[in-house]
Amino acid sequence: MRVRGWYRGWQERGKMERIDLYSRFTISCLPWLFALAWQGTPFDHDIRHEPLPLALGLALLLVSLAQCLLSNRNLHASYEHYLGSSVFPGRRLLAPAVLLVVAVGLLAALAGVDGVHGSGLLLMTLNAPMALVITRVLLVPVRRFLVESLCLTALITGALAVAGVRGGTLAGVVPCSLFGCVLVLISVRPSAWSMSVMWQAEQARGIQARLAVAEERLRFGRDMHDVLGRNLAVIALKSELAVELAQRGRPEAVDQMVEVQRIARASQQEVRDVVRGYREADLGTELAGAQGVLSAAGIECAVTGDSGDDLPAPVQSALGWVVREAATNVLRHGDPSHCLIRVEVTADAVVCQVENDGATPSGTAPPPASDGPGSGLAGLRERLAALDGSLEAGPVKGGLFRLTATVPLATVPSASRAPQVLRPAAMVAPGVTVRPGSGLVEE
Repeated sequence: MRVRGWYRGWQERGKMERIDLYSRFTISCLPWLFALAWQGTPFDHDIRHEPLPLALGLALLLVSLAQCLLSNRNLHASYEHYLGSSVFPGRRLLAPAVLLVVAVGLLAALAGVDGVHGSGLLLMTLNAPMALVITRVLLVPVRRFLVESLCLTALITGALAVAGVRGGTLAGVVPCSLFGCVLVLISVRPSAWSMSVMWQAEQARGIQARLAVAEERLRFGRDMHDVLGRNLAVIALKSELAVELAQRGRPEAVDQMVEVQRIARASQQEVRDVVRGYREADLGTELAGAQGVLSAAGIECAVTGDSGDDLPAPVQSALGWVVREAATNVLRHGDPSHCLIRVEVTADAVVCQVENDGATPSGTAPPPASDGPGSGLAGLRERLAALDGSLEAGPVKGGLFRLTATVPLATVPSASRAPQVLRPAAMVAPGVTVRPGSGLVEE
């Protein structure tokens, strides 16, 4: 799956790069197309076939070709400037500006010696600014580009007026010069804008993929915390118990180590299930497991209310994680003697409460263990939020600490449910009690 996803991403990026290359190639061909079409065509009929007009026309054509070369050289830098990847060095516009002034001067000289007819002069006027403005249109805002286009039109018109161009030909120079600039504006800039939008979408897709990976890592971390937290606490307690029993010569030490081995293997399988993404908590199993674990730790635990067998699978899974995390926190962060787990199902919602007497006399929650606070409650809130549920945790009257999870139900089976009490599993030796966090064994 990951290989296919990577391959699809590589294909999409390759497609983007091909579109980008096509767009840049098209823009780089424009000045050559204009130069050959508008600067070369007048040689056929409009330029007088005499030495001086032909020499001036040929010089103007060579200057136009040099402008095309510079335009192609600057296109990549101006394109990156428009996309925001780099800053265009202003000194690179000096040579194109000088060539533009030379081209306007040659055009005025050609018109001054009456070496070109009116239509040919207008075609050359169209081509004169094209190579420079193709680069310039990507470097400045549209309003500034239009102002510069008007100034450039005034420069060309003034130079030709000084050269002696009059009447309708001079009047036609103004729209021809403006048309060339506007043509570049409506052809080059939208193409670059489309590419910028496409690259931004590609970057957003990459960011979204990285966020998905980060979210999956957080989810995996929460699942590992939920899976291993309680089991490791039980293993630590039972190992401690086995050491004390072995030191006293009690044969029950072997049974406790066998149980440690069983829990370790079960934890190993649960980790595999989490990695494969198939593991879902079961409410009934978690209720029985929590009661057995807490009883093994010397905490009197009662489970009352509904077993949750008729609840929808997502609700059972979410509440199963709540019970598991609550039992883990009772073992790690408190020193209670009694714990009550209650599941109540009504027509509108299911409520799961875990209550223990491990709160401090001041009414605050017990401090976290020395390894730092876990991320379990935050993960539980996210799981319940997916079902529009809520989670509350805090001290209540009577020195109790209560965790309450509520999940709304769209429909609830009408079959009656009698409250039941799940019997604790026999997980410790008879007459032996483990006090959590104390390291003591009592008989």
